[in-house]
Amino acid sequence: MLDRKFIIQNAEIVRDNCTRRGVTCEIDRIIELDAERLTKLQLAEDLNRQANETSQQIPKSKDDAARKALIDKGRDLRHQKDAAQNAHDQLEGEIAELISAIPNLTHPDVPTGGEEDAVEISLGKTPIPNFDFEPRNHVELGEQHDLFDFEAGARVSGAGFYYLKNAAVRLDLALQQFAISFLAGQGFTPISTPDLALTPILQGIGFTPRGPETQIYSVENTDLNLVGTAEITLGGMLAGQTITDAELPMRLCGLSHCFRTEAGAAGRATKGLYRVHQFTKVEMFAFTKPDQSDAEHIRMRDLECEIFDALEVPYRVIDTATGDLGGPAYRKFDLEAWMPGRGDEGQWGEVTSTSNCTDYQARRLNVRFKTTGKKGTQFAHTLNGTAVATGRAMIAILENHQQSDGRIAVPKVLQPWVGCDMIG
Repeated sequence: MLDRKFIIQNAEIVRDNCTRRGVTCEIDRIIELDAERLTKLQLAEDLNRQANETSQQIPKSKDDAARKALIDKGRDLRHQKDAAQNAHDQLEGEIAELISAIPNLTHPDVPTGGEEDAVEISLGKTPIPNFDFEPRNHVELGEQHDLFDFEAGARVSGAGFYYLKNAAVRLDLALQQFAISFLAGQGFTPISTPDLALTPILQGIGFTPRGPETQIYSVENTDLNLVGTAEITLGGMLAGQTITDAELPMRLCGLSHCFRTEAGAAGRATKGLYRVHQFTKVEMFAFTKPDQSDAEHIRMRDLECEIFDALEVPYRVIDTATGDLGGPAYRKFDLEAWMPGRGDEGQWGEVTSTSNCTDYQARRLNVRFKTTGKKGTQFAHTLNGTAVATGRAMIAILENHQQSDGRIAVPKVLQPWVGCDMIG
């Protein structure tokens, strides 16, 4: 979240930023409530001072009647102080709720608009394939090579779940092994994370797990939720902690299952593995100092490009527009892979995203760092980025690497784990 003092002192900047992102925020209401809060705080402090002064007079009282009057006065002042403090606390809670709905500030280079206003900034090394045959989509390829079972998944868990079979299992594991090995070589600490997280951790990252438009599965009668991304559990690792500046940047790569309700998702372009309720993902996450986060963001984007160049998948990099950023992101880059079987003549489909969230998440999670030789602490900056979401990466590999005879070439970097150079 943004700092309250910053919001009040820079109301016009924050209001314009909300407008640019297409978000309705009650900036004037926050200012009004904060003025009331300060009045109640001052009143509580003044009543507390009066009550203390009254208490000090009690031992000096000359008779029982005077003593009783002072005791009654002190009790009444304490009651008034408690009422003022309770009013202050209620206002504090209301202000915090309003502030939590305000999105992060936005990088000045981010394009303004919605999904269609994103700007393409580069293309990957692998060209879009020019097939001399009618390409199949990944569902058809899966049927041919017995890679998936969507019907059994639906019988057991419901629509949107699936089984991986045969070479698909090895391909899925190969993508995980490749991504983790690659990132470990780039200075990231590999971590296998929990698949459940407490509601305050999700709220700190910027998710609303039990709101009306949630995409999160919550466990009934508990404060636990299935995570939609390891960003939640990696960011939560340092919740409430203070580290030293020497530990930054701290780079982590998390392996986790991801669970999403995908409410409202349907259509030809989302069939098969593209939009499912459960998948496996290797996620990059970094804690940095404020002056490191912009460079770290570019580095994460470039690492995503290296991964998909190595997988020999055509992709484009887009600078996401303001209306599609999500509340915590200051700036977000997406990699969209070319998927020949998506739509009538192929479409771009998102396979990774990386976001610089500046201190927005760290402020909510209270993640701080201390600079050696300086007093006080600062909020860290946080960044996240998909290395590989195995389902969508598998779609891109199967559809782009298919051969005229129906076989599928395995990218060279995955062959040691898949155990062959051709599926089928």
